[in-house]
Amino acid sequence: MHADERFEELLSAYGSPLYVHDLARVRRACHDLAAALPEPARLYYSLKANPHPGLVAELARCGAHAEITSRGELAAALEAGCAAGELLYSGPGKTPGELREAVAQGVRAFSVESFGDLERVGAAGAAHGTAVDCLLRVNAAGAPGDAGLRMTGSASQFGFDVDALLSAPERLRVPGARIAGLHFFPLTNARDEAGLIAEIVQSVRTAAALRDELGLSLRLVDLGGGFAAPYAVPGERPRYPALRKAVTGVLDAELPGWRQGAPHIAFESGRHLVGDSGTLLTTVVDVKDSKGTRFAVLDAGVNHLGGLSGLGRLLPMKARPLGPADGEVRRVTLAGPLCTPADLLGRSVELAGLRPGTVLAFPNVGAYGLTASLLGFLGHRAPAEVLVDGGRVVSATRLALHRHPVPAADTRSAVTTARS
Repeated sequence: MHADERFEELLSAYGSPLYVHDLARVRRACHDLAAALPEPARLYYSLKANPHPGLVAELARCGAHAEITSRGELAAALEAGCAAGELLYSGPGKTPGELREAVAQGVRAFSVESFGDLERVGAAGAAHGTAVDCLLRVNAAGAPGDAGLRMTGSASQFGFDVDALLSAPERLRVPGARIAGLHFFPLTNARDEAGLIAEIVQSVRTAAALRDELGLSLRLVDLGGGFAAPYAVPGERPRYPALRKAVTGVLDAELPGWRQGAPHIAFESGRHLVGDSGTLLTTVVDVKDSKGTRFAVLDAGVNHLGGLSGLGRLLPMKARPLGPADGEVRRVTLAGPLCTPADLLGRSVELAGLRPGTVLAFPNVGAYGLTASLLGFLGHRAPAEVLVDGGRVVSATRLALHRHPVPAADTRSAVTTARS
């Protein structure tokens, strides 16, 4: 069956708008990335890209571990069948409550971003009578050049500055925490292979230098990711054919025990693993002209895709009509159903034959799609999410927000205590 016919069939069954995720593409992306990485290496899937438990479970079956940053992502990973003891919990804003809950559920590995973060992780471990493994996330100078969106190397909420680590190594001795390794994530969405390799090589050399300077016994070095994927436009995942050989060489030179797991080497990826698995299908509800501009109003908007545009930043996105694109090519602004002029999915895009009932397909939205959008705004129903594998639907769910009652606190006694 042609892809468009399959999409029409799924729309008939599950309604519009609709997210469709192809598990075969997820498996292919995981296989391709694993083949590009040094062997042996551990691969983490970053749930921030898409925490759908079905996708997480599929990647786990492909050998990927889960990297999480919140209670919600922890719940999604556990629902997907991931073992809590194999998760990596990262992020700069981990609260004491979140940490206690994670340790209670069996999480034993954390990436820590500061001395304060390390102390809070250690306190959670100590409260449960255990010591948890901590990777020190390093905010190090990057390699020369511009390979992608830089995450570290300047003033940042992410990671320890190298000079801070070197000036106060005694602060790394925290009850309930043991330093197990280092974590690097210098950039993201790097399409340039040479630049990406240079960043990873720099991270390996920094890891070796910190090991020697601080006297660390490294059991795990997470070299991050940066692996790119197109977003909401046609295109293919970039390939990294030279990466394995180049990174293997620097690992042999700087961390010679890595092949035997001293240290284990890890990488992580989100968008590269799931980005091209997803398609958003949305239907034109109305077409109108206003002061020389043609608008097509869709049943999906920034509440379903491209949440950054709700913050005033409209990323370039490009949809195509399902079926033959008959009719005159016109410039049209694609607007969503929300009561705000910020609800736009495309400005002055060229499309043919748009009329009420036309279905548009936004490709490559398996990452940073529904769960990166303004889902709760105005209370519109979320699109269904369908996972397909070949010609078979293996899961169909709809994300929903629910308001749960919380026991009322006696605030009067709190006020009285504060005044006294």
